[in-house]
Amino acid sequence: MARIVMKFGGTSMAGMERIRNVAARVKHVVDQGHEVAVVVSAMAGETDRLVGFCKEASALYDPAEYDVVVAAGEQVTSGLLAMTLKAIGVDARSWLGWQLPIRTIEAHAKARISTIETDALIAAMQSGQVAVIPGFQGMMDDGRVSTLGRGGSDTSAVAVAAAVKADRCDIYTDVDGVYTTDPRIVARARKLDLVTYEEMLELASVGAKVLQTRSVGLAMKEGVVVQVLSSFDDPTQDDLPGTLIVSDEELEAKLKETKMERQLITGIAHDKNEAKIIVTRVPDKPGAVASIFTPLADAAINVDMIIQNDSKDNEETDVTFTVPRADLARSVDILEANKDAIGFRRIITDTEVAKISVVGVGMRSHAGVAATMFKTLAERGINIEAISTSEIKVSVLIDEDETELAVRVLHTAYGLDAPAA
Repeated sequence: MARIVMKFGGTSMAGMERIRNVAARVKHVVDQGHEVAVVVSAMAGETDRLVGFCKEASALYDPAEYDVVVAAGEQVTSGLLAMTLKAIGVDARSWLGWQLPIRTIEAHAKARISTIETDALIAAMQSGQVAVIPGFQGMMDDGRVSTLGRGGSDTSAVAVAAAVKADRCDIYTDVDGVYTTDPRIVARARKLDLVTYEEMLELASVGAKVLQTRSVGLAMKEGVVVQVLSSFDDPTQDDLPGTLIVSDEELEAKLKETKMERQLITGIAHDKNEAKIIVTRVPDKPGAVASIFTPLADAAINVDMIIQNDSKDNEETDVTFTVPRADLARSVDILEANKDAIGFRRIITDTEVAKISVVGVGMRSHAGVAATMFKTLAERGINIEAISTSEIKVSVLIDEDETELAVRVLHTAYGLDAPAA
């Protein structure tokens, strides 16, 4: 018998037919004797609908009241799933974020989980009752409802799994695992059996949409084994062909057991939600760059791919960087408000860009990964506008129109294509 947390996303909960399919899947796991908690998202599109109402009510809405509205989507699906489980003979009840409670800190609309009180939850699971928990929501210290930011149900599931010391956290989505790249772009993309936390964290942060970045970071910190599965497979299937997210040590042990070699590159990710900003004619002196990025950091705007051009006259230089496309207007407003302190000439922006990333822990011990990327793109006439790297990732900024071509040629260049059928 194992203790398992099952999480179902919006597409899995989109209507009563799919909720009944989820209930059948949960029942199958319960019938095997496992203790089960289920974390659910709102129905697909429901959160967007509720956010739209908030914007209609007030352009400058109160984030605390926003949380009250948008948390309703998960409350509906948790109640519906609990009802459906009871209708097929499975003991179940819903536990809202404030009932456990899931305590959160920091700001409304982007809260972080601090603690989860689990005594009642574990007692219910041990008695054979399925706990159905709405993802994405919690409770602030003042007792008010809070939400964790878009995609927060993944984080809720991992946090619950860590709190109840679950053997595994199964994330059910509309894909059957983590692929070497988006299979809609590359038909010969391969599903991965195992991915390390670090690799998944990098893939999630640079555009892979399978898991929310914060959930992967939390799983790595707490040592939660995560499995990505499709909610559209046969709900009674025992041999679940998903992707396990594991530690580096667990991956090495598995490779040793199967006598397989570690793949140099794990995957290629792309992100079209990037915007490029060029701040021109910035004084070339100590503190000038800090005057650009400090106000952006104070506004919680994430900056990536920073390039400072060489100063030809030792007096002025251009600074190029990227921000999330949704933060572009706010970034420009902040820079303009600080123009006198920064001393720049003008700001140039470009939203027609995309970030392409090559990720793999194998590059720690192999040279030439970046060179292969640059050469491959050059051979297809794809210009690189900016570069950023980490220990297991190389990212480049290119023209948005060349995204699919870049992903395909890089996938082939690194030997990731599945054999032809």
